[in-house]
Amino acid sequence: MESVRVSLACALLLFAISSIASAAIVEHTFNVQNLTVSRLCKRQVITVVNGSLPGPTVRVREGDSLVIHVLNNSPHNITIHWHGIFHRLTVWADGPSMITQCPIQPGHSYAYRFNITGQEGTLWWHAHASFLRATVYGAIVIRPKSGHSYPFPKPHKEVPILFGEWWNTDVVALEETAIATGVPPNNSDAYTINGLPGNLYPCSKDRMFSLDVVKGNTYLLRLINAAMNMQMFFKIANHRLTVVAADAVYTKPYVTDVIVIAPGQTVDALLHADQSIGSSYYMAAHPYASAPAVPFPNTTTRGVIHYVGGASKTRRSKRVLMPKLPSFFDTPTAHRFYSNLTSLVNGPHYVPVPRHVDEEMLVTIGLGLEACADNTTCPKFSASMNNHSFVLPKKLSILEAVFNGVDGVFTADFPDQPPVKFDYTDPNITQKNPGLLFAQKSTSAKILKFNSTVDLVLQNHALIAAESHPMHLHGFNFHVLAQGFGNYDPTRDRSKYNFYNPQFRNTLAVPVGGWAVIRFTADNPGAWIMHCHIDVHLPFGLGMIFVVKNGPTKATTLPPPPSDLPKC
Repeated sequence: MESVRVSLACALLLFAISSIASAAIVEHTFNVQNLTVSRLCKRQVITVVNGSLPGPTVRVREGDSLVIHVLNNSPHNITIHWHGIFHRLTVWADGPSMITQCPIQPGHSYAYRFNITGQEGTLWWHAHASFLRATVYGAIVIRPKSGHSYPFPKPHKEVPILFGEWWNTDVVALEETAIATGVPPNNSDAYTINGLPGNLYPCSKDRMFSLDVVKGNTYLLRLINAAMNMQMFFKIANHRLTVVAADAVYTKPYVTDVIVIAPGQTVDALLHADQSIGSSYYMAAHPYASAPAVPFPNTTTRGVIHYVGGASKTRRSKRVLMPKLPSFFDTPTAHRFYSNLTSLVNGPHYVPVPRHVDEEMLVTIGLGLEACADNTTCPKFSASMNNHSFVLPKKLSILEAVFNGVDGVFTADFPDQPPVKFDYTDPNITQKNPGLLFAQKSTSAKILKFNSTVDLVLQNHALIAAESHPMHLHGFNFHVLAQGFGNYDPTRDRSKYNFYNPQFRNTLAVPVGGWAVIRFTADNPGAWIMHCHIDVHLPFGLGMIFVVKNGPTKATTLPPPPSDLPKC
């Protein structure tokens, strides 16, 4: 018996040593600077990281530690958010400006330090201060630990594909004007794939993403929607894709010829190259416009896939097949894709749905109007959650106020229910009650006990227009228990909950004129923002804060801030 115990102890020790040995410290330097580029027949100054658009891809393995030195050599304040990273006890590195840190001012620097634990797949990083996210973004690729494999056949190549939006103007000035006037900013001038608009735009014949593939090989496409405002339909002519992950969570394989992806979301999809050598096919993306009455840029970006191989140099076909994309307004196709994704039960890092609920919330989301003051432009658009229109603090970040017990930075009064009940999806409701349009400006937080489980119904309203909102929660993944159209009805809709294999993700496109039920466990102390990932909606007020209290042990207690945390 003693020898068995010794053998077991040795085995556990060897396992621990091998786990430590397989982890690495991955270090990068991000030099944020201005760059002059040519796009759409125009020279434009943009802000980028390390001189490229998109910025560098960060490649790590699960269990690694990351150190990213951000040097701000641009003329703008900057922060970097590591979108979808859990940040267990490293909330100081989450990155949203004035939530977890003051911005890095021009000429200053900050080192983001955090671990990659319990996550595999595709995430991304982006600026989280002003409209700089339009050009300051890049991919995060998290592979399994050494000795571990994907829960699907290993692809021959992995290809990040990032969708973006391009403006022929200064995006910082664009946002400043929008905030000052309360009018949404001008629509973008182009969509992009990996920073390139594609040959449907002016002066862009040679500015198109190109991918060479070999017949018989499989490619893992790591799709990221880094666009500022638009959900996107994506297709490749004559090909089907197999979705295997979403938001760095493995999914049950889902075969489709079209992918829909909202701002902030990621999708991993396998492309099996099964066409003939020498043939070429366009990949194309254009917007899913959930609110048809709202103006949007109705253009298309595209890249191209070339089949190469054979004994001699492959002759490329002059004919390139274009996929037929869904209508811009094809809500049924979008909803079919969004609602058909499910988790891979018992796959790597699988998390079952918690069944005990401590907090129940119903939160309305959408656009309204800001009450007019003297000498201001009216009307101004506003946005709110439960009639609270979120305002960022000016002098101290919310997390610093939480850690140091500073009063007056935020209020702990975010409501669990809308202050006024009404027919949320009635497009004529404001004619009956125009007062519903106006929301109070506040910096509101909901306080959560450590390890409490939150059931949250997100309900779109139609005060200005019914539209789909991509809602992102920092610091956590959530199970998507159900989603649908119209007003949420607990008597009717609780029977639709999926407790077996629901999606587990960090960003959800709440259906247009509809609702979604999400559930998460607040096991990560800190201050975490939930907000709409349509970028203009956050400065207009579509956000709120969850403050998660410390747990009972040092391992569940918020650590002090790093010494180089930027000051306001």
